[in-house]
Amino acid sequence: MLRLRCVNSFLGRLLHGGSVNRDQILEQLRVCSAEDQVFDVVGKNKAKLTVNHVSTAVGMLWQFQKDKPEMLRPVELVKSHPQFLTLRVLAENKIARMDDFMLVDMLYNFLRFNVDPHDSLVQQLVSEAWLRIDRFPMASLSKFSICLSDQNLQHSPLMGHITSIVDQRLSSIDDARILTTLMISMSSLVSPRFRDALISRADHLLDTMYPSNYNNLRRVVQFLCNIKHSYQPLLEKCNKIILCNIPTLDAENISIIMGLYHSLQFNNCDFRLAVKQRLKELIDSSTDPFSFTKLFVALAPMASQEIRDGLENTALLLADELNAHQALAIAEALKEIQSRNLNLLNKIALVIQRNLHCYKTMEVARITKALFLLQYQNPELFTKLRNILVNLLQRSCFPYEVAMLTRVLSMLPCLRLDEAVISRVDAVVSQCNLNDLKTISFAIDKWVHNDPSYRHNTPSKYVRLLQTLNRCGRERLQTADRLDLVLEELRYVSGEWFEEMLLEETMVTLKRMMDQINWTNVPKLALFLTRINHLCPPLMDRIASTAIKDIDKIHHSATYATLLPFSVLNYDPVQADELYDVCIQRFTPHIRSFDPHLLVNLAYVLAVSDCFPEELVKEIFSIDFLGKLDAQLETLPDKLNMRTRLRLMEFNRAVCLECPEFQVPWFHERYCQQLQKKGNGTVSPLQQQIHKMLGEVLGGIHCVRVAVVTPYFYTADFECILDKDLQPLPYSVPSTLQISDRGKVHWGTSSVENIRDELPPGAQRVAVNFLDSKSFCKNSHHMKGEALMRKRHLEILGYSVVQIPHFEWNSMELSTPDAWKDYLKKNLFRELSS
Repeated sequence: MLRLRCVNSFLGRLLHGGSVNRDQILEQLRVCSAEDQVFDVVGKNKAKLTVNHVSTAVGMLWQFQKDKPEMLRPVELVKSHPQFLTLRVLAENKIARMDDFMLVDMLYNFLRFNVDPHDSLVQQLVSEAWLRIDRFPMASLSKFSICLSDQNLQHSPLMGHITSIVDQRLSSIDDARILTTLMISMSSLVSPRFRDALISRADHLLDTMYPSNYNNLRRVVQFLCNIKHSYQPLLEKCNKIILCNIPTLDAENISIIMGLYHSLQFNNCDFRLAVKQRLKELIDSSTDPFSFTKLFVALAPMASQEIRDGLENTALLLADELNAHQALAIAEALKEIQSRNLNLLNKIALVIQRNLHCYKTMEVARITKALFLLQYQNPELFTKLRNILVNLLQRSCFPYEVAMLTRVLSMLPCLRLDEAVISRVDAVVSQCNLNDLKTISFAIDKWVHNDPSYRHNTPSKYVRLLQTLNRCGRERLQTADRLDLVLEELRYVSGEWFEEMLLEETMVTLKRMMDQINWTNVPKLALFLTRINHLCPPLMDRIASTAIKDIDKIHHSATYATLLPFSVLNYDPVQADELYDVCIQRFTPHIRSFDPHLLVNLAYVLAVSDCFPEELVKEIFSIDFLGKLDAQLETLPDKLNMRTRLRLMEFNRAVCLECPEFQVPWFHERYCQQLQKKGNGTVSPLQQQIHKMLGEVLGGIHCVRVAVVTPYFYTADFECILDKDLQPLPYSVPSTLQISDRGKVHWGTSSVENIRDELPPGAQRVAVNFLDSKSFCKNSHHMKGEALMRKRHLEILGYSVVQIPHFEWNSMELSTPDAWKDYLKKNLFRELSS
């Protein structure tokens, strides 16, 4: 009995001690289901709260926010609660007692509640984390990197320290979420070597993760976007997995991914078709301002007119509920689709006008640009915007901001430009890159022409600024030492200022860096040379040799950009045949993975060079491909849609004319007829002059036809028929085309299909074409590929072709009517008698 009592006494003490040792405050916190309950526990136990209690309370407060839609999170309400201040004070006092995980979590959670980065709590947490950073596990290091990014410390020494640690421990990272988070945080500090290592590791980890973790994929694409590196194999892998997740994505995530793809110029037909269908499914459920705005921005540019009208009607109903940034997003989408819905535009502008104080610098610029391009008429609003832009410009110290603000200001009407604006621009010009300099040059040109004193002479303030601009541009090129950086700056540079002031220096710089040309930058350099229309044999020879040597490293879709200058500028390097052969061998196995519109463009480029790979021809004119192309065209912007349709027609024509053995039908007759009717039919005064001269040379205007539409819808500027003795023959049926006094071509009743007279034995039909500057490279009289293809095709159609280059017709030697007539006689009869 005594022993039994002792056992009972011992068990009682044991159970009593267990209840005493239980952490009742922690248990109370864990059963809380709302912020007020957490604050109630904190308020009642201030003196007893340990570091573990504080960490749990703050973590639970943030978890409650995460469980709610972003628009419904009462972050500011929580932050202003008295007990939240208690938690901040306690956390700051207990930093030394926090373990590594708790330290980083605490910092992360407080920043989610918008605690100021300059607050002593945040600064002490960051300082303590820096002391411990070398021992952080990768999960904590990843989360800490987010905290630094939240404080705009992406370029700080501390982020550099993290970058160094990740570089050393990269092979040990096995979690895609940890790696991709770190990649985004470090993106502004990675070297090309480390960039490639990160891409390789990410590529490996994507194969090991669950496909449903699409946020990892989004972060990979974001990283590539941040470093401006469109690495196609990794993009395609991400896109393939993202496609599997489309049915579960909401409009917000789709909008984000589309924006990243757009920045990387990554087009994928399957993605666009899938998201278009998914967004249409989300229309009925996207009824609140947040989700509808995301839906409108993503869907409107690729929707049918019927769906656009429905979206605009819904936007009109929701307009009054939109916040400042939603109104900006809708305005930019309306600009993209070129909407003319005045009621909707007025409502959106009203929301913008009452929220002007909410917008940041670049947002004000975007608003002004969108409303201006929408041709919105509201002088009062534009005056306010102009005043805001001027004030922002005077305060800005970032070159890209100054360039953009300057460009947007130049759009707005202004009789006199503030001297303060000129001074601010002048102060930052020396820090601008080439693209910013181009932007500023455009603005100066507009200001010069709008200045009332311009009719007398160019004001000296503009002259000085232009001189500074020119000097800075030349110095930037002369001091550049990395080809990749130069090509990145030149990516969007164009216009008169660049061509007149910097093009020559640019070519000198590129030739100086020729030894840096490699397989990674060949497509960019090729695109640049094509865009500026500049023939440079040394650079193009180097592009060709590099492409031949490393063709297996060049992505198959980049063969289009690689071949483009050789085709467009009509240049055959020494290894021309080998270049085309290796490119064809590179892309042929991947023909079916090409984006349809890109494959059409590639086929056209090859056709210009008189190259028609059989597998490519068969693929493009297959029923499956044409159906896929039609579906994709419905999702593309109008300009790209029309250009792709035109390229398909031109390729169809080229195959029919040059490769009849492929038995491809001509199916663009109706398209060409519609295109012909839409054309303005304007003939320039110079062409009218040539028409008159030809009439005099050939013995009468009845011996010449003007703007003759040939079979397959080429247009010959002039046509005549010469017999076997080279004597002109009059047309038996008068020309159905007449030129009015204003240079308009009037079609007769016989439609665009001209009557082709039967030719007498030995006679020949002659096409005379005037070649303007667009038919030649800008830096020489070298004829471009499209002009030669047109000549080739007209000859197949039975024409003898005479070409009149603009630089010969407008030369000093030909300055009298007699000289022009002699020139026409020599060219006409010499060409035909040879």
